[in-house]
Amino acid sequence: MSALSEGLVHAPLITDEDVVRLRKLVRDEMVTLKFSLIEQTKMVTAASELARNTLRYGGGGRAELSVPTRGGVRGVCVSFIDEGPGIADIDLALTDGYTSGGGMGLGLSGARRLADEFDLDSAPGRGTRVTITKWKAF
Repeated sequence: MSALSEGLVHAPLITDEDVVRLRKLVRDEMVTLKFSLIEQTKMVTAASELARNTLRYGGGGRAELSVPTRGGVRGVCVSFIDEGPGIADIDLALTDGYTSGGGMGLGLSGARRLADEFDLDSAPGRGTRVTITKWKAF
């Protein structure tokens, strides 16, 4: 039985240790649902990038994990929520190489490529919510 079989799991993202715990939670769920090693790696990598962004740019926040079912597929869905300054230009933020903090500029755009579904909701002064989902037929 998976950790998420009971519904939504909330995980704080306040410290680097929280990022490590989130990575393990995502990997464990992917293993439980029998995702391939490649799919596990993609989702854990995307989750790690977004969790670090939540810390670095959003001042910390939380993650919400769920296992949605739609038709004949089941997924692992992770939302990253912060109450930080928000993103003024989402299109620019999703451009490969763009960074507002001195990184490589691949966090958001890379996470978008690694996930099956990617949704970003943000505005200046309102914080940011990024949701990624990876789907698998069952």
